[in-house]
Amino acid sequence: MEKGAITRRAVLKALDECDRLGRPVFLETYGFKGAQSYVLLHEGREYDSKAIAGVAHRYTQGRPLTADEFSGGRAHAVAWLKREGFQVRLIRNPDWSRDEVILACDLVMSNGWKGTDADDPRVQELSRLLQMLPDHQNAPRSETFRNPNGVGRKTFDIATQHPDYPGKPTNGGAMDKAVLAEFLARPQQMSAAARRIREALETGSFQEIPPSDESDLDDYSAPEGRLLLRRHVARERDKKLRQMKIDSVLGRGLALSCEVCEFDFEAVYGDRGGRLHRVSPCHPFARCRRGNYEAFGPGPHLLELPPHDPPQGTLADSTRPTSPAEESLARELI
Repeated sequence: MEKGAITRRAVLKALDECDRLGRPVFLETYGFKGAQSYVLLHEGREYDSKAIAGVAHRYTQGRPLTADEFSGGRAHAVAWLKREGFQVRLIRNPDWSRDEVILACDLVMSNGWKGTDADDPRVQELSRLLQMLPDHQNAPRSETFRNPNGVGRKTFDIATQHPDYPGKPTNGGAMDKAVLAEFLARPQQMSAAARRIREALETGSFQEIPPSDESDLDDYSAPEGRLLLRRHVARERDKKLRQMKIDSVLGRGLALSCEVCEFDFEAVYGDRGGRLHRVSPCHPFARCRRGNYEAFGPGPHLLELPPHDPPQGTLADSTRPTSPAEESLARELI
């Protein structure tokens, strides 16, 4: 059986059958669930796109595809239906990323841990910024993607998860709870991270980050946000400029310690630690000049933070072993 070998005529027959049986009976008869991401639009009505595409195979190849034989997304059902000239609409937006929730949580904190309505200028501004984030540039998104109504709802989801909220929490997810907990534990650092994300969006510096495999940049090793860590890593991979900074520090008789928190990696980890120092420039390397560096120090914690103790969960935190992601990141710089 050839998957996707359907015609416009076959799709129209499947639509007619759905109309005759009624949607609940149609879905139950062929073992499909209701659409979760895409719907087929035809003559002013919405249909479950995956179910229609699967049943259309009955009229071209003798039997319908079962739900577990193909996907309802862009690779299968959506592509087949669009090929035959049908309109398919996305009804679900991508999940909120950590960086997006950090920005939303910062707004909630600045509002006294209360949600904000869609007509609030701060919500409208955040909506504009979120649509500039590169997180979901290649992902399908509907016309309601991060609009003021959705952003306002997210602020209430976060606010109702606060320990002091007297009522029943709304439908906040695990990411909302995790980011909220971090804002409560270290509000200044998380607010500073949100500020840097906003500044990077306004200046377009996130657009300069080259595409990369983010499998090692999990939320555990990027507490301040995935995009900030990606930018940090992308800027420091020029080994020539890294060595230039090291030579400059040693030439002045200084120790190789973090210029932000003064953490001495070699003093804690010995000779092995001395090889893991990292450089963070003020600007992308394409615009750097000799000596124009913001900080020099160890670990994947964000060296652009104000003076601070090494945050927990980073290489500078000697209370736990380094994670495989961090080890891999460190080996690239040796």
